[in-house]
Amino acid sequence: MPNLAEETMPVNLQRRMVLGVWAVLICFAPAWLYAAEQPNIVMIISDDQAWTDYGFMGHPQIRTPHLDRLAAESVVFKRGYVPTALCRPSLMSMITGRYAHQHGVTGNDPSPKYAKEGTELYASQRAELIANIDRFVTVPAALAKRGYVSHQSGKWWEGNYRRGGFTEGMTRGFPEPGGRHGDDGLTIGRQGMQPVTDFIDRAVENEKPFFVWYAPFLPHSPHNPPERLLAHYSDLGLPATVAKYYAMCEWFDETCGELIDHLEAKGVRDNTLIVYVTDNGWIQNPESNGYAPRSKQTPYEGGVRTPIMFSWPARLKPADRPELVTSLDLVPTMLAAAGAEIPDDLPGLNLLADLEEARPLQREEIFGEGFAHDIADIHDPEASLLYRWCIQGRWKLLLTYDGEVNRYASSHPREEKRPQLFDLLADPHEETNVAGQHPEVVAKLASKIAGWYDVKKRQTITAFVD
Repeated sequence: MPNLAEETMPVNLQRRMVLGVWAVLICFAPAWLYAAEQPNIVMIISDDQAWTDYGFMGHPQIRTPHLDRLAAESVVFKRGYVPTALCRPSLMSMITGRYAHQHGVTGNDPSPKYAKEGTELYASQRAELIANIDRFVTVPAALAKRGYVSHQSGKWWEGNYRRGGFTEGMTRGFPEPGGRHGDDGLTIGRQGMQPVTDFIDRAVENEKPFFVWYAPFLPHSPHNPPERLLAHYSDLGLPATVAKYYAMCEWFDETCGELIDHLEAKGVRDNTLIVYVTDNGWIQNPESNGYAPRSKQTPYEGGVRTPIMFSWPARLKPADRPELVTSLDLVPTMLAAAGAEIPDDLPGLNLLADLEEARPLQREEIFGEGFAHDIADIHDPEASLLYRWCIQGRWKLLLTYDGEVNRYASSHPREEKRPQLFDLLADPHEETNVAGQHPEVVAKLASKIAGWYDVKKRQTITAFVD
């Protein structure tokens, strides 16, 4: 039967109607395109927590129901690592995708041995360290090119949040008083979640894809958890310092639950990629408020190992993965998820396709390095270099170096100068050095470390500059 409308309607009018429909679609395209293709991205970064200290990692006493639920909804890598076991360089690696020897921030502070705190020299060195971030396109800056808005909260060392490329944030930053590592940002979680949830509300209302850097000062000391949580662990008969730390882990878990619940309440959880990682480990000393040996600042598992999770309900099927991953893999993976440009010189892997297709990672080994807390020479990473390490399969090799330690010398006794080799599958807490029994493994992994950390190659690495 003939279509009378087509027969009687002038051709020019038909064309104008079609063009009008396309014009309407183009006007509304940004909203539905980002909803269909660009996920919101939320980074949850624990601060000073051991890889063992979660319910889903098998801890018999610490309660983490919200992170346990997140793990059940995630691709989980229980053999995740950070390349440096210290807050500032670790976080700088997460925002730039580079090793500490590449991004130039190897420790938390310039060594007060050479530049006394409060002097102009110390202030100028701090400013120069912060300026390293200007050499790179950070994650929020790269996402901004794809229409993202972003928010910084929690631990942040590199100046004002705008310096890192965030469109919004909490940290005012050095040189303002209290601007060493987060100032106002350090209240998040401990004093509620409103700055983050308000940001999410605005982004959703404006139909903008968003990036959240949630790096609360938790379970980091001071260990002053709510009494309602502390009472539970105190009743277990634990040493007081351990009970407080365990309660801090649960407090941190509660804040993660608030954040995830808010994403669900706003109807954006399915198309939100949540990435979970810890900046460095912590083993609570039962006899003091500090950390035990072989944890924070060290290259042992207690310092560098962390579960790493990727949860994106719309795209990723939950799985428990056995492979090695590092926090360096986060930047290329997040940028790929957003369709953003990925620098071609990043050392980490873009895991997105492997996660989506549940295929094994094409990787044989991972590397890391350890530096002193105080930076002896802000222009020479080797001046504070203490360790380099490599993990391949079950084996982990640690090599010790003579970099200078100022404060926190007790964290780095370096009594064992010889190579240290551990069978992580048989000995996950690194109690027995088996280098003498496996000289061929030591030689192979030492050769890999030499090939990875080539000084000439390091000096010619090209920063991805906008």
